[in-house]
Amino acid sequence: MPYRVQDILLVASLYDAFTLQEDGRLNELILGEFLELSLHHTPGLTHVASAAEALALARSERRFNLIISTIDPGDMDAAALAREVKGAGLDVPVVVLAYDNDERKRFIARHDTSDIERIFLWQGDARILVAIVKCIEDARNVQHDTPAGVGVIVVVEDNVRYYSSFLPAIYTELIRQSERCISEGVNLSHKLVRLRARPKILLCGTFDEAWTHLTRYQGQLLGLISDIQFPRGGALAPTAGFDLARMVRGLLPDLPILLQSSRAEYAGAAAEVGAAFLLKGSDTLLAELRRFMIEHFAFGDFVFRTPDGVEVGRAHDLKSLEERLATVPVESIGYHGERNHFSRWFMARTEFALAQKLRPRKVSDFANLEELRRDLIASIAEHRREQSELLVSDFDRQTFDPSGAFLSRIGGGSLGGKARGLAFARFLLNYHRVADRFPGVRVGVPPAVVLATDVFDRFLAENDLLGLALRSEDEREIERRFLAAALPADVVQDLIAFLDAVHWPLAVRSSSLLEDSQYQPFTGVYETYMLSNDQPGLEPRVERLMEAVKRVYASTFTNRAKAYLRATSYRLEEEKMAVILQRVVGARHGPRFYPDFAGVARSWNCYPTPPLKPEDGVASVGLGLGRTVVDGERCLSFCPRHPRHIINFSTVEDVLANSQRTFWALTLEGRDGDGGTPHEARFDLETAETDGTLNALGSTYSPQSDAVFDGLGREGTRLVTFAPVLKHRVFPLAEILSDLLAIGSEGMNSPVEIEFAMRPGSTLGAPAEFGFLQMRPLVVAREAEALEVGEVHPERLLCHSPRVLGHGRITGLRDLVVVDFHRFDRAHSLAAGREIARFNARLMAEDRPYLLIGVGRWGSTDPWLGIPVTWDEISGARAIVESGFKDFRVEPSQGSHFFQNLTSFQIGFFTVNREVGEGFVDWEWIAGQPAEGELGWVRHLRFDQPMVVKMDGRRGEGVIYKPGSSPDPDDR
Repeated sequence: MPYRVQDILLVASLYDAFTLQEDGRLNELILGEFLELSLHHTPGLTHVASAAEALALARSERRFNLIISTIDPGDMDAAALAREVKGAGLDVPVVVLAYDNDERKRFIARHDTSDIERIFLWQGDARILVAIVKCIEDARNVQHDTPAGVGVIVVVEDNVRYYSSFLPAIYTELIRQSERCISEGVNLSHKLVRLRARPKILLCGTFDEAWTHLTRYQGQLLGLISDIQFPRGGALAPTAGFDLARMVRGLLPDLPILLQSSRAEYAGAAAEVGAAFLLKGSDTLLAELRRFMIEHFAFGDFVFRTPDGVEVGRAHDLKSLEERLATVPVESIGYHGERNHFSRWFMARTEFALAQKLRPRKVSDFANLEELRRDLIASIAEHRREQSELLVSDFDRQTFDPSGAFLSRIGGGSLGGKARGLAFARFLLNYHRVADRFPGVRVGVPPAVVLATDVFDRFLAENDLLGLALRSEDEREIERRFLAAALPADVVQDLIAFLDAVHWPLAVRSSSLLEDSQYQPFTGVYETYMLSNDQPGLEPRVERLMEAVKRVYASTFTNRAKAYLRATSYRLEEEKMAVILQRVVGARHGPRFYPDFAGVARSWNCYPTPPLKPEDGVASVGLGLGRTVVDGERCLSFCPRHPRHIINFSTVEDVLANSQRTFWALTLEGRDGDGGTPHEARFDLETAETDGTLNALGSTYSPQSDAVFDGLGREGTRLVTFAPVLKHRVFPLAEILSDLLAIGSEGMNSPVEIEFAMRPGSTLGAPAEFGFLQMRPLVVAREAEALEVGEVHPERLLCHSPRVLGHGRITGLRDLVVVDFHRFDRAHSLAAGREIARFNARLMAEDRPYLLIGVGRWGSTDPWLGIPVTWDEISGARAIVESGFKDFRVEPSQGSHFFQNLTSFQIGFFTVNREVGEGFVDWEWIAGQPAEGELGWVRHLRFDQPMVVKMDGRRGEGVIYKPGSSPDPDDR
């Protein structure tokens, strides 16, 4: 019998498993294909959260024939798991799915991977599961299937990243080809024996392996896709692909051959051996690969039938199936039930829970066929209800109900990372029954509709925008073309139906394929637009919504986004954009709309102060919209487990210096901001007091007493201290955050960051609302190796700090970009930021990483707190120092998007406040060095000897040695 993957054991954290299954269900594109000519079997996917649990299950239940594991599921690494599986005598292939290319390289370097079948790299495309399963199946079935005439495509590639990228594209095209072979109207009531079997793909990593397959299956070969440089005879052969192509040409003169390389100059040589050529670095590599396969490499409705073959009804989804079951003749239901057609159709629709529930049942188990009809209808109705509560439903114009806590999708493809995080948050809230824990507070994800990535693809294709967007650096021209283009007509009709039903303010949020990923979260790279959605008439509201969607699409191709992508291992072509249309949490206050407060909480505190521990977490909150926090402005930070421990509020002077003085709100009454969309505006605390939103958050400073008093019951300066919430518990903020951070960390098997907003309950008894707006994994460096900073010698050091983020040693830095401490004026922060961006671009073009030193908080949009740079403007820095002003102590903003990018790229980050004994920067030494380049406020210094950065992440201490001053001879 041919080998079929019928039961998969997935070894991963709950979040990793959820990511692969996207939105809590198995995507049709992935698992519907499992049904291909295997109609008598029910493929299953079982998830476990540890390697030990996987081993126990594999030993006790010998049904599993494929194990897919992440590199480190927790209790043992994947290599050890593979050895244990083999040692237990289990003939089950173990495949590793890595989430980061550098992590994969380190894993291979440190472990014996000989017991692992293959290693793949997750790059945001859920179709990688199809590639993994089919790759394993094809390798084991090819010898059995080829005598029946099944075709073979040989693929030669030893680069994990590349074959993980293009194998899903190849398999997708083959699956589409199989679907084209099914004549329209044929359903699962027939076994499709007349279909030509899907060709097998044989992935090879060496010349010898490829030639063996090519000669063995030469009668069934459909084509060859090959790299050019790969091992031959045990050594890396730079031109092995050309040699292979020549030999194949001698064997099969007409066989289509495609050669791939990252070197464009090989195109001519490929033509000489009669092969097509693809450049691996091309922005359109995958599209060109699909085109080659289409040009060179030559399920459906449920149809109700009576026992004599007469069609009596047709259903295309669960809803219509439920409706047809109520009306078709009962003899038809019995006919299909006896043949397991219902469970098989559910399998094809990826509704595996429903299929597995119904498959064991037999028609003979029911008293009569009418009882069978009622049971089927009830089972489908219950399943659909569970889907609507826990999963992402397809948007339906006819049945859309705006009153529920919905999360719906328009279009196919992926929801993107941010929307997937929201779907996972909904799942966790239901799984842990959080709604029952906080009486009087509704904790949940605000309702939303997501335009999935297929809408983005169609928009680009129908308007011929992709080529311009990939090549052009003129952001205004890209935005102009995008705004002038039309969204797909059916999507416009869905948006009209959506806005006809909802009238609350909307946040139009990016949710790209790569956004909120574990290693490069793309935080703050793409745009979000706030819409008041209160203009009179439907047409202007629809126009503003479509414009906002197109602006989010255009933000995928800004120079900032392109620069961010260049700093990762991803190609811009691989990025796709989904868009979230989500209700804004808050209440109307005259011409303004905003939540009472919003913020960011992290389960890991990078800068704990005694008695706090890193695992206690940290939260940053502010009055009004969350922009205050994510943009790094003045806000309040506290520990959810110790809510009375307010960070940087220990003295009256600290409170006055650090407390929030303004807030952000969305303007209403149809007011338009820049670009024709309503905008966020800044207001003072007097406005908040008038609106009544300061009452639960405010305190008063009395100059006469030089003291801060809780509440607003006396004259004085109003301050945002959250004292009523954190000290007097008028709202269980700390308790909710502690619970959600613990639940999120457990589910993702990593520290997490969440964004939230709160609206109070009404006087009519309506509950308060805690809106769960976003959840993403945090990149936290785990100090696997000891590194001692050593004895501090001030004369050797450029910088010393007891507050450092990062761990390890950075060498080879010969360039320093520094803000002139002695001359810098906070009034010119914006100009300094532009100057830093110029130096950054120049050094990146020269491929010279550098050390960046400045004053104030990096990345804050408030120029009086620091220098407002964006990530792409300092992306070439390997280490960054922020120093306090002469009159102002600097504190890193852990809730800001800028800080999240620091941690995800693992940039060394030093905080220095010399005036309070927190380290130093040798400004005098810097001032005495000659400049390589100098602008108004920023200098560029270049040295012959390297500076050396050492960071002890366990103690949070770090030093930076002056050029050539490190005591370690290896550093010089």
